[in-house]
Order: sequence, then C-alpha cells, then structure tokens
Amino acid sequence: MNDMNDVIGSHDVLLVTLDTLRYDVAAELAAAGETPTLTELLPGGQWERRHSPGSFTYAAHTAILAGFLPTPADPGPHPRLFAGSFPGSETTAAGTWTFDAADLPAGLAEIGYHTVCVGGVGFFNKLTPLGSALPGLFAESHWEPSFGVADPGSLAHQIDRIGEVVRRLPADRRLFLLLNVSALHQPNWFYLDGGTREDGDSRTSHAAALRYVDGELGRLFDLMRRPCFVIVCSDHGTAYGEDGHTGHRIGHEVVWTVPYGEFVLS
Repeated sequence: MNDMNDVIGSHDVLLVTLDTLRYDVAAELAAAGETPTLTELLPGGQWERRHSPGSFTYAAHTAILAGFLPTPADPGPHPRLFAGSFPGSETTAAGTWTFDAADLPAGLAEIGYHTVCVGGVGFFNKLTPLGSALPGLFAESHWEPSFGVADPGSLAHQIDRIGEVVRRLPADRRLFLLLNVSALHQPNWFYLDGGTREDGDSRTSHAAALRYVDGELGRLFDLMRRPCFVIVCSDHGTAYGEDGHTGHRIGHEVVWTVPYGEFVLS
C-alpha cells in the first residue's frame, strides 16, 4: 500500500471507474494481451481481484467517494488509502490519508485540490435531483448525452472534455478528477463488428467495449499532469445470463467481484 500521506498534496489524483466492468472479462483480456494500455501500467500487468462496496452505480460510488474503495478479495483487515475521521475505524492505518469531511472530494477541496467529475452513466447526468447527487460532491462537474451509454464514442468525448479542464487548470493547483466511464455499461452491442440491437448485449460485446476503452485510455493518461496517482477500478460487475440473472443490483459473484489497479504516472 502506498503511503497516501506522501501522495496527497504532492500528486494529482485520478479515479477512473470503469462502470460495470466484470473482473473475469478484464482478467482474460489482460492475460491475452488485448488491453495493452492498461496492462502496461498495472502492477505486474494484472488486475487485482476485489469486492465492490455496492452492487450498482449509485451505491458503489457513494461508498468509493467516502473512501471505501473496492476491498481486496483475500481475508483482511485491509487498510484503506483514504478515510474520513471515524473513531474506532479498523481499516485506518499509518499510510491512510484521513480527512475531516463527509466525503473524499470535500476533504481534498479543504486542502486546496480542485475537484472535477466527468460523468458517464445516468447517475451523473444532472437531469434529476438523483442524477445531480454524485456530481454535486465536486466543485466542477460535466455531463452531456455524448458521454452517456448510448454513444459508441462516449469515452473519446469524455477525454476531450478532460483535456479542456486540464489545460485551464493553474499549474500550482492540484487536481482530483473522477472519470466515470460509461462505455462498458449496457447497451454495448455496437462495439462488436456486425453487432445489432436485435442481437443484444453479451459477455462478448462487454469484452469488445473494454477493448474500445483501452484504446482510448492512453490519450487520457497522456493528458494528466505529473506526478499523478491513478486508481482504475470497476464499481460493480454485471450478469449476462449466469444462473438466470441479467444485469446488476443483485448479490451474484459476477456483480460483486471487480478489477482494481493503482499506479503513479511520473
């Protein structure tokens, strides 16, 4: 575990949530060399197997943004990178950066970070009070239809916006950026060559969406200022027929088990 007390204040922080990405699909593509951008940066070229703090986007992100990142799947206790001040916390350790606020963006803002959210799925669309709750945790937030699940070029559009954000940020101002990637979420049939709406989504089209995402992420990492501490993870997985289940917000292994990685861009 990195000592986050050495990181916070000296590094920008980038949190990329690959919405709905399954661990098994991510691990298979990494092993096959089909996600070269990510595997080059992940420690050992591999994803860490973790358990999500929630089975759908809103629950998982609310926990993540309070410092409860996906938990290592092996027996713990597991010290956390970030933790709000909480008497008796058994996962706050010497290397944990603690904050006296209700959520991580507020805690980082208190020490001078500019906090930005570039949303993807509907819980970030700011079209309703619920869709405004997560973006409302940030000083600056962005969403538009081209960032959402229905646009096959969603991640490219999101990264374009991030470029604008980074270019106008003062050089002496630290950045905390959340990018919620919508491309893996249903619908994803259009990432398959010859895929049709009638064919629908599948584990195969989910994998094709991850290949698309990996192909775009290099540009994101190139945009980020150095040094930058990066967390890339899924918020939850999703089912494609396992045990009769489709989707998420259920307590199934393919939903609870997520890929996780962290590294420093220097």
